[in-house]
Amino acid sequence: MRVLVVNPGSSSLKVSLLRDGDEVPDDGGPYDAIGVRFVHGGPRTAAVRLDESVLDELAEVSDLAPLHNPPALDAARDLLGRHPGVPVVACFDTAFHATMPPAAATYALPREWNERYGLRRYGFHGLSHSYAARRAARLLRRPVEELRVVTCHLGGGASLCAVRGGRSVDTTMGMTPMEGLVMQTRSGSVDPGLVFHLLSAGVPADELERVLDRESGLAGLTGTSGDLREVRAAAAAGSEDAVTGLAVYVHALVRGVGAMAAAAGGIDALVFTGGVGEHAPEVRRDAVRGLAFLGLGVDELLNEEASGDVDVSAAGSTVATLVVTAREDLEIERQVRAVLEG
Repeated sequence: MRVLVVNPGSSSLKVSLLRDGDEVPDDGGPYDAIGVRFVHGGPRTAAVRLDESVLDELAEVSDLAPLHNPPALDAARDLLGRHPGVPVVACFDTAFHATMPPAAATYALPREWNERYGLRRYGFHGLSHSYAARRAARLLRRPVEELRVVTCHLGGGASLCAVRGGRSVDTTMGMTPMEGLVMQTRSGSVDPGLVFHLLSAGVPADELERVLDRESGLAGLTGTSGDLREVRAAAAAGSEDAVTGLAVYVHALVRGVGAMAAAAGGIDALVFTGGVGEHAPEVRRDAVRGLAFLGLGVDELLNEEASGDVDVSAAGSTVATLVVTAREDLEIERQVRAVLEG
């Protein structure tokens, strides 16, 4: 089966053609199916074949991901028009977290508000977390159903997921991608009272949203773009702001992993994926040092030289530390097959 995988971003478009898990050149031949990534599926809890009624339904929840869902909708409509008869399947980043128990998914707000406004913790990066957990199980040669895994998707956006028995039971992002870890430009979780304090001090709501989403995180703390490579270089050059920013970033990561391990009922493996997770050995090292009490440890040489999918655990550690290449495209292909094959 030749599956075209389309991953629309807010300002980018990634496209790949896969056949049985391998990327192949697009020779102009017909596609058997097309998979489109949607950041937010609203109430949808699984991938779905698209038609006009489903597209209309997804359009109604676009305000939950205003930067990402509209481009995905445009791409899906265009693909349906260009390839009549070829099934187009929507795959959702939020769907993996639909298995979270109510205790993890529910905000402690008035029940009427939660019901009226659809307030809940949706979670994101689900395609990446799902793939990383299953890939970790293969690396460890154990059934994913037996494992308690904490997956760390660390990139410009970042989130953690507690995966027990192959199912998401908790995650750090919530109603929107702004909750949770310190990120490149997002603040992550802040005291709601702080938000009201700034509003009462005269900060306009649209400015507050912009700053929390695009001018905070590592960027706001360090006065840089927030790209970890730039922050590291600034810290090496003696910037105290950069040193502090990195410490805040790692502290939030360590605290989050501890919480996810508790939510999973323990931890058998910690998995790093995403641009930072795969390519920043010092982040893995510093995070694992802060988690040594859980039985984690990394081999300094293996960690420094890690490339591709690899176990970087130190000898004697009781919990595995793994690096997994992010492959959302493979997860989308898998979900497309599952939808079409029933």
